[in-house]
Order: sequence, then structure tokens, then C-alpha cells
Amino acid sequence: MTEKIEQFEGWLILLSGWHRHFGALFAGALTALAMPPFDLFFLPAFTFPVLIWLMDGAASEPDNGLLTKLGHGFLPGFFFGFGYFLAGLWWIGNALLVEAESFAWAWPLAVIALPAVLAIFWGIATALSRLFWNGELRRLFILAAFLCLAEYCRSIVATGFPWNTISYAVYFHPLVMQSASVIGIYGMTAFAVLVYALPSVIFSHSSGTVNKRALVAVFGLVLISAHVGFGVARYSLRETGNVEEVTLRLVQPAIDQAEKFNREKESELFQRYLDLSVSEGKNGQKLSDVTHLIWPESAFPFLLTERRDALSAIGAMLPPGVSLITGAARAEQATISGPESLVFNSIYVINDEGIIVSAADKVHLVPFGEYLPFQETLEALGIEQLTKMQGGFEPGSARKLLETGIGPSFLPLICYEIIFSGSIWGDGEKPGWILNLTNDAWFGYTPGPFQHLRQAVLRGVEEGVPVVRVANSGISGIFTAYGETQESLALSQMGIVDGNLPIAVPGETIFRQYGNTIFWAVFLIFFVVGVSPVQRKD
Repeated sequence: MTEKIEQFEGWLILLSGWHRHFGALFAGALTALAMPPFDLFFLPAFTFPVLIWLMDGAASEPDNGLLTKLGHGFLPGFFFGFGYFLAGLWWIGNALLVEAESFAWAWPLAVIALPAVLAIFWGIATALSRLFWNGELRRLFILAAFLCLAEYCRSIVATGFPWNTISYAVYFHPLVMQSASVIGIYGMTAFAVLVYALPSVIFSHSSGTVNKRALVAVFGLVLISAHVGFGVARYSLRETGNVEEVTLRLVQPAIDQAEKFNREKESELFQRYLDLSVSEGKNGQKLSDVTHLIWPESAFPFLLTERRDALSAIGAMLPPGVSLITGAARAEQATISGPESLVFNSIYVINDEGIIVSAADKVHLVPFGEYLPFQETLEALGIEQLTKMQGGFEPGSARKLLETGIGPSFLPLICYEIIFSGSIWGDGEKPGWILNLTNDAWFGYTPGPFQHLRQAVLRGVEEGVPVVRVANSGISGIFTAYGETQESLALSQMGIVDGNLPIAVPGETIFRQYGNTIFWAVFLIFFVVGVSPVQRKD
């Protein structure tokens, strides 16, 4: 076995040109299977060694200066990343086919150009790694350091898109999610890349004697054991229970995206919400048995504040003491004298009299989905964002906690706002729960909604609070602060979810206290280890 692995290593190192690029592309594409819904978490232990050996081959190329060296290092990482993002994000193209007559032309941009742009971050990471590359264990620390830095930068550059950060592969079950409460996903990325790359040393004779390689294997097992052991310990000591006097009902209407904003069907769709809301739960629960009724993002194809009949219907439906929390578009006048309105993607809290008592606006909008960069210029050229909102949505000024009068306050997050680790909430009062309203119907039955769910659940573990997720087409559910699924409804099913609100973790998690400061500490440690010279005895 070891001999065959070494032959494979040698073959990869000797690859050049498009053979090397295709090898990196193929290995990166396989790596995407480590993400939900496949969760083949062990697969990167086979694909990251391929990247290491391809980098070894690139490092052996003759260079004529700094730019040549960076170029040789850039290409393996770029093609590996391109394969990874291409195989992991192809489903984004589904959103452009909902109204194919308007947006099919942009399909190649979403399916091919976006992965290529994201792959640039990985290419830069391997290019910088090439500057410090050597044939020793230290090169794995360097690669891990720069890849975790690349993943962090991917979350902030050009408003950020940190989807499928590689560490999500090691958070496939609540038992192994608990380290997120300490170092978050970016700090864990460094450890994940390091452990996944270790087989390139363990199974290579060129990496040293059998004893040295055995020590590396033991080192890897220690890291894995620490990750799993901490998870098992924290999970076994978790405090369970539910918030008293709070009962939730989540409505998943499963409205086809092509019909969701059809004005001709608005009465029919609104009635579906009302009918589902008052339907009997699987254990006989009635709407009068709950305290919070929750509808998904952008529930209405109209402005709720302009429809007294809709508000009256909601008030008539709600039993005394029951609040409705729903997504809806919100408009306000742009200027005192101007006729223009600013439109926000918002969350409303509506009391049992049909009165809107509080609201919060989405702060982090989706580019090309809710607004266009250079909005006026691109609109003048006939280009629209997916929502076809003239002028685009406006971002909210700041996030705030909302109250319903019963139970703890909650942090409202709309759609992909919840994927941004370490930046969903500041240093203010800790919310009792996170509410994520979304509409993943754009993407159909693809890996996208499963990946989105994983990221939402991990935010709760990081912050130490339960997550309630209500999606138009799924996956809706109630998740504890430890990542457990308490109640859920499968993707594409229409129905309701009744359940209790789990309690939050007492106190603050380490990650909530220090946020991504921990990531920077991990990056610095890995970088120092990677560039430190090895002292050899004569």
C-alpha cells in the first residue's frame, strides 16, 4: 500500500502544465463532497495530499524571480479551488433559471465565473505558501495558515461570500460541532487543512524515517482526539431545557419561486399562510397553544403596510397573546418632498390585533439578488437583480434585537446574513435566540439549502444560543445552542413545525467573547511554526 502511494506521489509531483491543473481541478471537485448533504468528511484526507504533492511539483519548477515563483504556486491552488467551488456551488445557477427568459444569460457567470473568482483566494494562498515551501512538515503549517487567511478574506472582500468554508467538513454532527464555540470556523480551518494534509507526510518516505512519520501520525491523532474529545465532553455536560411559556409554530408554505411574487396569485398564496397557521399540529396542537407564529422571508407579494385587509385578516386569525413574526418588504419615503420610496427586506412583529409593533431591516444584502453594484448604471443598461426591485433594496443601518412581549429577545437575521461568522452581532446584550428567515426556493432540491442550514446551525453553536430557522421551501426547524435538531421539516415539504424554544448556553462562549481575534492568533501560530528554521544537530 505504502509503495503504491509513493508511486502516486511521484507521478503527481512530475505532472506539469494542464495535466497538473486538471489533477488539481479534479481533487478540488471531489473535496466538495465533504460538504452537506453528502458529508463525506474523510474525503479531504485524500484530496489535500494531492494538492500538497502538486505543490511540491510546482515548487521544483525552475524560477526566474519572484513573479515566476508566485505564478507556479498560484495555479495549483487556483485550480483546486475552482474545482471545489464549481462542484460545491453549481446550484446557484438554479436561481437564474426560475425566470430563464430574463436571467438565463447570466447562468455562466453564476456557475463558472463566481467559482473562478472565489478560487483566486485559494490561488493567492498557495502562491504565498510557495514563497516558504519546503519538503518538510512545516509546509503543511504554511499552507494551513494561508488557506485559513484566504477563507477569512473571502468573508469580507467585496461584501464577502464565505460559503462552504472548508472547516464545515469537520462539523458534520453535534458531537464534533462544539469546538466552534471556542475558535469558530476560520480558526478551525487552519487545523482542518493541517490534519487533512498530514497523510502527505505520513505515507511518504521522503518525509523522513518510519519513526518520524509515526510521530506525525500520532500528532494528527492527538489533534483529532482533542477536537472530538472536547465535543463529547461539552456535549455531555450541556444544560438542556426549554424556555418557559414560549411555544413556537413555524410555517413552511413551500411556494414555488416562480409563483411567489405573482400578483395574480397573491390572495391564494396569502390564504395558504392563513390555512397552514391555523391547521392542527401532528400532536393535536392548535394555534391557540403557541405564543409565536413565524412565517418565512418575504412572505407577501405586496407591501403589508398598504394592505389593511391583510393586517385585519392576520389580527382575526391570531388568538389572544399570540404574536406573528414574518418576513416582508418595508417601504419608507426617501425624502420629505420626493415621491420615491426606499424598500427594505424586513422582519415584522405583529400582535394579536394585527398591529405591527416592531421591525428590523436586513443589513447585509445579496449582491445581484437584492441590489446591483453600480445600480443606476446597470439598470440603464437593462440589467436587473433577481428580485426585479427597481432601484434595489436598501440595507438596514444596524442590527437590533426584537421583543414580542413573551420570552427572551431574539436576533433577526434574514437569508444569508447568518453565514458571516463573528459578525452577526456586536458586544451588546446577548439574544435569547437567533431567528433566521429565508427563502431557499430559488435553488430547488439541491445541496444549497442543506449547506445553508449547516452554516445557520453553526452560528448558534458559536454564539451559544438556539437557532430557529423558517424557510419558504425548507429546511425549517428548531436547533439547540449545541447544534441538535429539536424539530424540523424536510426540504420541499409543505407544513408546520411546532416546538419549544431551547434555552441558551449560560454565560458567554469563548468565541462570543473574543470572536475572530482567536482566528488571528491561530493564523500567527501556524505561520510562525511554518517559517521557523529547523535546528539540526551535527
